[in-house]
Amino acid sequence: MAFISSGYNPDKPMENRITDIGPQKFDLFYPPVIAKNKGKWLYHEIIKPGVLVHVADSGDECYTVRVGGARLMSVTHIREICEIADKHCGGHLRFTTRNNIEFMVDDKAKVEPLIKDLESRKFDGGSFKFPIGGTGAGVTN
Repeated sequence: MAFISSGYNPDKPMENRITDIGPQKFDLFYPPVIAKNKGKWLYHEIIKPGVLVHVADSGDECYTVRVGGARLMSVTHIREICEIADKHCGGHLRFTTRNNIEFMVDDKAKVEPLIKDLESRKFDGGSFKFPIGGTGAGVTN
């Protein structure tokens, strides 16, 4: 009788079912410009190494800044990546199949502040934490 009091209907066992088995559907986490234009992209261009623009049928643009990542990352490093995404990209980012990180913004005016922020972050030894590149005729991760 506990199931009946909780709203469980034995005639329709899948009705209002909530489960935590497996990950949520990936397209719930798309940036708004990507969700709006999924499958409707006309072309993309490499503006400069590591910076791309994708243009949709609707005229919407999505700018991507690709930075080098590592196969193994510390929690501190991942938190810093998430902080950058929250600050500049509405919390959205993407990991490529080769463990690079892509920060996506929907406005050209947001690209330069993002690049300046990424270039300002260095390890104690002086090397860039987030080296921009990996597109076109450039060295990838």
